[in-house]
Amino acid sequence: MPRALLSALLLFSSLLPHSALAQWQQHQWDVMGTRASVTLWSEQDAAPLFAALEKEMSRLNILLSPWVEDSELAKVNRLAASEAQTISAEFYALLEKSRDYYQLTGGAFDISFASAGHLYDYREGTSPDEETLQEATRHIDASNIQLLPANQVRFTDPGTTIDLGGIAKGYAIDQGIDLLKRAGIEQAWLSLGGDSYVLGDHRGRPWGVGIRHPRDKDAIAMRLPLSDIAMSTSGDYQRYFISKGERIHHIISPETGKSAGELVSVTILTEKSIDADALSTSVFVLGREKGLALINRLANTSVIIIDQQGEVYYSDDLVPPE
Repeated sequence: MPRALLSALLLFSSLLPHSALAQWQQHQWDVMGTRASVTLWSEQDAAPLFAALEKEMSRLNILLSPWVEDSELAKVNRLAASEAQTISAEFYALLEKSRDYYQLTGGAFDISFASAGHLYDYREGTSPDEETLQEATRHIDASNIQLLPANQVRFTDPGTTIDLGGIAKGYAIDQGIDLLKRAGIEQAWLSLGGDSYVLGDHRGRPWGVGIRHPRDKDAIAMRLPLSDIAMSTSGDYQRYFISKGERIHHIISPETGKSAGELVSVTILTEKSIDADALSTSVFVLGREKGLALINRLANTSVIIIDQQGEVYYSDDLVPPE
């Protein structure tokens, strides 16, 4: 090839728009006790974005984990019954949001479930004895959590323990999506455990997001075409053990201190992941009838429920597949 023609071709290629270099890029990592995953379309190397996402979710884990000794949440659990604790505005806002869902759901969403819930060890497969459980369940009542002026919180019951496991991952997803949007990303799928958000579409068509089959980890119960929406699935298969033929899982009924038993999977679709996360937990605890009634009252919110018999139920805005 003549040198002049080669030079011209090289010059032409350098003038091509950067979109010619755009591609799907993926990353996975472990955080907040589960697996995080992101897929995005970018013209640039996404490694700095992936690092920023990891940093942000690690920050939230240090803030909100009950298992990190010096996290704000752990400190509140240790000290708030003795005296009011001053906490960050971010943590305070999450406690306010949790209180709102406690009120909306008639107590089904209650972050003080941990007063009994933390007595279970899902790795070791152990449960508290009945007497211990009954005593701990007496302390499950979100009204024992007082939110005071100047970002202060105190517990009126010394037996109260809180856990934001029903809302923290959704909040982390929202923070991650905001980070991607600020970086100019328009198409992405960010997931954290059972919570996810699909940003934009999948290059001209919806994302195909699956709901895991609750009794076959390698199967998909159904696949949903989604764009620009949050999705959260709560299932009795995510953290559990079997004891004397009974499935003991992490979604605790505040009334009994035991695993909620009517449903096996609840999927919420709505605008923000923090709301999807809280509502999937709430509906799981409420059960089919009350759960459907709740979601049918809420704007721009949908639910898909699978019960113990494998029957599937949909909120009024969804049309079941033929």
